[in-house]
Amino acid sequence: MRETVQKLDLLKKYQLFDLSEFIVYENIKHHLNSPSIFEINKDINSIFKEESHFFDNSKIYYATDGNNSIIGSIRIVKWNYRDILPIQKLFGIDPLQIANEVSWDSKNIFHIGRFAIKKGLKDTSLLKQLMVMAVEPICNHKNSIAFAECDRKLLRILYLLGIKASIIGESIEYLGSETVPILLSYNSVISFYKENKVYQKKSTVDV
Repeated sequence: MRETVQKLDLLKKYQLFDLSEFIVYENIKHHLNSPSIFEINKDINSIFKEESHFFDNSKIYYATDGNNSIIGSIRIVKWNYRDILPIQKLFGIDPLQIANEVSWDSKNIFHIGRFAIKKGLKDTSLLKQLMVMAVEPICNHKNSIAFAECDRKLLRILYLLGIKASIIGESIEYLGSETVPILLSYNSVISFYKENKVYQKKSTVDV
């Protein structure tokens, strides 16, 4: 049965727990792991707490089906240099050190996370739509960079789409899958953005 993909919208703060549940349960479905109820609730609460903390500096885009159930999401946060980003907490990577290594001279450092799509959706347009919204801030400022923690399987898909992410550390097991830390720059995403920004018009929000 095909899902009816509706336009993207910005998530409101009262919806954060629903988002957290969606992300955790979709990770379980995609990676076929069987965590305990205790582990599931722990992961949901951890995501909810972290996204609540980042909320004022972030944009969370989500898509729903005809029943208003979440079927896709992605979050972009602009770093304020004070908050501990997931890439610091999970991998011990210093964003400013990496920025200096790539000759960064902008005040725009972003973090992309909470990407998830409902298992079973075959249409790649939702994936492209979410990714366009995620990389749009980078494409608006040539010296911007973004960090993310990316599932190894998704990373291969991003390369096929034309997103040339740089791996900046060793992989770890996170939320049931092999996850690698990646860096995105203007040059690594601009071709994808130009080819697919038509999907941006499907959003109901201003960017």
